[in-house]
Amino acid sequence: MEGLSSYDVIVVLAGPFSLLPSFPPCLTSLYHSICVITVNKQGAAGRRRARGQRRTGKRQNNQTEILTEHPPLTEAASMADGTVSLAEVETAFQKFAVHGDTKATGKEMNGKNFAKICKDCHITDGKNVTTTDVDIVFSKVKAKSARVITFEQFNQALTELAPKRFKGKSKDEALQQLYGLLAGKEPANVGVTKVAKAAAVDRLTDTTKYTGSHKERFDESGKGKGKAGREDIPDTSGYVAAYKGTGTYDEKVKDA
Repeated sequence: MEGLSSYDVIVVLAGPFSLLPSFPPCLTSLYHSICVITVNKQGAAGRRRARGQRRTGKRQNNQTEILTEHPPLTEAASMADGTVSLAEVETAFQKFAVHGDTKATGKEMNGKNFAKICKDCHITDGKNVTTTDVDIVFSKVKAKSARVITFEQFNQALTELAPKRFKGKSKDEALQQLYGLLAGKEPANVGVTKVAKAAAVDRLTDTTKYTGSHKERFDESGKGKGKAGREDIPDTSGYVAAYKGTGTYDEKVKDA
């Protein structure tokens, strides 16, 4: 009965009964009422289903648009799509090479910092690449009797570690993913004691509030005076304590 209104359905159903001469009028009215109720219920249910389908369709369309606009990218996929330049790897090498050594130039790296860069950049995973593997590779690429490696030797060490770290991949793919672990990384200061910023600590370290002998240990800027602030050093200059012309005798003699 698609395309028919509620009235048309009632007429179609009730028409034959209303034409019968022996069919009572009261039953005909009752049948009309039943048809109206049935058609209205079916129409309401159909409208609810239609609205639900439209809402579901809009929700699915919105989800499709959101997924299309913001596709999820994993770290592995991003590393596989983009290549890391050798300059980025060299920058990370220089940052780790000078870590903990104020005299380092960044052109050479010792074994300690090589182990640190492997640990901080997750080259050492404890399964495919262990700390023992890192020490063996470092000893292999460095020159005899040398304790440091250059960037070229560092790159050679990465070539040795890449197939172990990323098994099942070609050498180029494994090396490129290893470069991705190094790009943009800096040494992590794990275990370094940080200065507390609590109000109680600030109050205890404020030298302007010190009194007595403790006040004499610091100058106006808060810098310690050292031994002069802890002990009474006698004045052996030969002048009295309140004399203001200290050190002017030699100048007067020269002028005369």
